[in-house]
This record gives sequence, C-alpha cells and structure tokens, in this order.
Amino acid sequence: MTIRPWKYEDILPISELEKECFTTEAWSFRMLASSFESETFSGVAAEEGGEVIGYGGITVAYDAADIANIAVTEAYRRSGVGGALLEELLSVARARGAKNVFLEVRVSNAAAMLLYLKHGFKGTYTRARYYPDGEDCLVMTKEL
Repeated sequence: MTIRPWKYEDILPISELEKECFTTEAWSFRMLASSFESETFSGVAAEEGGEVIGYGGITVAYDAADIANIAVTEAYRRSGVGGALLEELLSVARARGAKNVFLEVRVSNAAAMLLYLKHGFKGTYTRARYYPDGEDCLVMTKEL
C-alpha cells in the first residue's frame, strides 16, 4: 500500500468511494475537484495495485487543523489503511504548523471513534442534530 497526495485523476474514484462510505453528507465530484483550488486543504490517497482504496482530507489554517474526511473501501477496513491515512494527515498538519487537530464523527460510528482514540484523539463535546439525518456528532480533538 502506498499513501500519497491526491492527484486530479483520483477525483472520480474518490467520489465513488465517498458515495459508498457516506450517504447523506457525501462530498460531490465538484466539491472534491474544488479542493484543488484551496491553499489550506490537503488530500491524501491510499493506493493498492493501482486502485484508490482509501483517502483523507484536512484543512489547516494558522495553528488549527480540521480533518474533513477519511474513508476506506469496505474490503480494506480494519487492515490499517485508515490509521495510515490518519497519521499522514497528522503529518501534514504538523508540517503546516498546526498545534491542534479536530474532527467530527457520527455518534453511531464506533469503529471510527476507536481509530481516533487509538491515535490520541479525545472526545470534547457533541453537536446535537449535526448531520442532515438528525444524528449527533462527537467533536474529537488532539494536541500536536
């Protein structure tokens, strides 16, 4: 497996994986393409055998970073891909001078919460009815 920066040609497979992993809040092809126009956003892809098997994105502004998304295709979940993507995003945050990283996760997504806890994140507070379907999110933070 290789972890590398997104390339423009990755947008189509990433947008398909986005739809597979996130139903109500999936980023559209256009949203993913527009990320290339942002100076604060960085995307990384996990590749195996020439195919994108996971991806993540982070926005870093000043001393704070926001992990926008991490997704792994079902066949590669629980195999270390998500953790490798997360560590790469944290490296990007450190290199850009971030002191704190935060993210939002569905309260029903125990697997993701466990991943974030293993990598030093802590639950900070919840946002009621954060997602379009009314589910709450847990905001998690990590000091770098």
